Amino acid sequence: MWQQNLIKLFFAIACLAFNSQMAHAEYPCAVIKIVSPYPPGGASDVLARMLVPGLSKQLNVNVIVENKAGASGNIGTDFVSNAVGDGCTLLLGNSTGIVINRNLYKLRSDPIVSLRPVAEVAAVPMVLYVNSSVPANSVAELIALIKKEPGKYSFASPGSGSTHHLLGELLKLEQKLDMTHIPYRGSGPAIADVLAGQVPMAFESTGAMVPHLNSGKVRALATTGAVRAKNLPDVPTMKELGYSKFVVENWYGVFAPAKTPTHLVILLNKEINKVLGSPEVSESLSKMGSLNSEQTPEQFAAFIKKEIPYWELLVKQSGATAD
Repeated sequence: MWQQNLIKLFFAIACLAFNSQMAHAEYPCAVIKIVSPYPPGGASDVLARMLVPGLSKQLNVNVIVENKAGASGNIGTDFVSNAVGDGCTLLLGNSTGIVINRNLYKLRSDPIVSLRPVAEVAAVPMVLYVNSSVPANSVAELIALIKKEPGKYSFASPGSGSTHHLLGELLKLEQKLDMTHIPYRGSGPAIADVLAGQVPMAFESTGAMVPHLNSGKVRALATTGAVRAKNLPDVPTMKELGYSKFVVENWYGVFAPAKTPTHLVILLNKEINKVLGSPEVSESLSKMGSLNSEQTPEQFAAFIKKEIPYWELLVKQSGATAD
């Protein structure tokens, strides 16, 4: 009798091992390449690398990150748009590259058509902040200050066409303000000049600004999320203050070429969401100010669809260009 039970046990273990191998064998790649369309050290790059250990382990494949920076993210985005849809080449894209740039550049491929949403990874609200020398402690006071001295004030951004730039343009448009946009090559130089008082104000992601706000050199006036930012709970939202159009987050997600099979997209979504829910990654995202947004591919696609007209209209109304 015990021999039969032992045989059954060995058979069950063998079946489990076989099923596990088959589950991993379903994925067609020995290596998955996640393309970050921005330089190393930026949010897209950091988030892509955050996925690597968990995704490698869960799919039993090697996962690598490759930076293909340039043209405000368009080079890397276009590369993945034209890759084979076999699940081996993915993009860690963001709102700028997916829904904003298509209104500012003549692109070879429209990301909305050429890419397939897989999973949202992070959604980080922005913060409107000023140099501590600016005599304004609220958004209303800042607006009054700019109106009092037209043409005196300017705002920084990491580049023309960025979410940061367009939020500044929206503020100008909504409040009829006369102020100048100063574009930089990335968030680092833009933040540095606001800290130094060379430029009085800017919009920036909450994750990037928390350490600087603690220095006392700059002051946060409001954030742009639907609710208060986890990492800046004492700072009101623009919505709270009556600026209802300023509900904007800089979001990031994984995308695959449009022809990627549905079963691979579903599998990737499931495994990426597992990684995002792990304690270590969840804590890192929380420190960035990102809300947990576990979504199916269909939910992520529906969210992006709603984003398209918002940015199309803002670019058109503001007259923003990618200069």
